[in-house]
Amino acid sequence: MYELILKNVARFIQLTPEETQRFTAVLKPRTLRKRQYLVQAGDVFRYECFVNKGSLRTYHIDNNGQEHIVMFAFEDWWTGDMYSFLSGQPALYHVEAMEDAELLTIEKSQLEQLYMEIPKFERFFRILLQNAYIAAQRRISENMSLTAEERYLNFQQRYPHFEQRLTLKQIASYLGITPESLSRIRRQIAGKP
Repeated sequence: MYELILKNVARFIQLTPEETQRFTAVLKPRTLRKRQYLVQAGDVFRYECFVNKGSLRTYHIDNNGQEHIVMFAFEDWWTGDMYSFLSGQPALYHVEAMEDAELLTIEKSQLEQLYMEIPKFERFFRILLQNAYIAAQRRISENMSLTAEERYLNFQQRYPHFEQRLTLKQIASYLGITPESLSRIRRQIAGKP
């Protein structure tokens, strides 16, 4: 149950056997069925969540009822509503399972205690936040400056295995285009020599 999350942590910090035991002791397993919410906009979110199996999407719904996917989370990814987690304010996003999912969660107070007992975890989560910030900055820049086709090609290059697990509508929502536009882009790309 803990193999994948321990590999994830080991990319940035090394734990002693005692630290590993302490860390795994605060992890709580949680399962979600397909279409079940991890959090809904308006609820306060108090957990860091690691995806052990399955996939989730983070999205908001605009005033016209249109969904806008902000991010996906697959195995070996962390997910949740970071704004709500850090601020204690109501979540801005819905986080929903796209497939049956198995998560490992850490409650905020447990994480704060872990920071005190094993300070290297502050470094680990700082790196995660930095990487998330960099990805968000890159995504904003691409959405403002690249064509829809360029955004799609970047998506394919950056996440080559996602497309098989996502619907056309989900990819289009993530890219900020209509499913019809994405279909046209795919046809144009397929027709290029």
